[in-house]
Amino acid sequence: MHAQQEDILPLSDLALADLRAFRPTVREPADFDDFWSRTLAEANTHDLSLRVDALATVYRTIDVHDVSFAGSGGDRINAWYTRPAGVDQDLPVVVEFIGYGGGRGLAGQALHWASAGFAHLYVDTRGQGMSWGDGGSTADTAGSEPTSPGFMTRGILDPETYYYRRVFTDAVRAVHAARALPGVDVDQVAVQGISQGGGITLAVAGLVPDLVAVMPDVPFLCHFERALDVSATDPYGEITRYLAVNRHSDEQVLSTLSYFDGVNFAKRATAPALFSAAGMDGICPPSTVFAAFNAYRPDDKAIEFYRYNGHEGGTGHQREAQTRWLSARVR
Repeated sequence: MHAQQEDILPLSDLALADLRAFRPTVREPADFDDFWSRTLAEANTHDLSLRVDALATVYRTIDVHDVSFAGSGGDRINAWYTRPAGVDQDLPVVVEFIGYGGGRGLAGQALHWASAGFAHLYVDTRGQGMSWGDGGSTADTAGSEPTSPGFMTRGILDPETYYYRRVFTDAVRAVHAARALPGVDVDQVAVQGISQGGGITLAVAGLVPDLVAVMPDVPFLCHFERALDVSATDPYGEITRYLAVNRHSDEQVLSTLSYFDGVNFAKRATAPALFSAAGMDGICPPSTVFAAFNAYRPDDKAIEFYRYNGHEGGTGHQREAQTRWLSARVR
């Protein structure tokens, strides 16, 4: 998601001292772990079917490969695999997830991590890619009951059919794919993403036990009930509009969302983490981010706070901070 004027939320969320102390009770289903164990076991019945094809591009300092693998339900998920040109040894890999509505774009567009010396897997989000950027190439094959425009209410009346069940499963499978790529150090896999990508990053942090690092920027999909109260814009607005019509479905919807809440995944994470939040973010209000950060299980965690920024957060400053932080944690 890209910040727009309406994304600014000045002085309407908590002050920084209150954000640091914000530890709300977030609804958590009793069968949360069983649900995700069963979901991933179902996915693992499908062979990964990894495909890796080298590409000729206009870029001289990086090598780019077109990658696909079997995600949720065996559906093909596409990604770009990028690494520094001329480097033969196995490298730490960053698996990156994309913001709401965006796609993987063109080969070689995402240059940062390879330029910093890492291998990089840039993963398409199923069904997305036509809201900004240069497009996506991964379909979502599942049908749905009537929804609000966008992705937030697809299948929302049941966690079994909810859209993000497929997306989060794809993301876990992307980590498996990253470990199977040539030239990757399988013991040094980090995950990273901005906004929706940050929410997906938190889900992977709670579902994959042996990551080296986790980097969620201004993460979306955290503390849904708070977000619906304080966020006045989309994508949370998709759920608000849905409930404005489906007036008696709120408990059913909130129950579904609790299986996908970043706070619940944060409680189960095991890897060091670097978060970011922005004080005037109207899309992912800082209180929702701090709810996940404060619940994040490991002690080795930090958060960069950009007091006067909206959803754009720290942009290049945060990217540089991430690179320095991650470089200190890998070989």
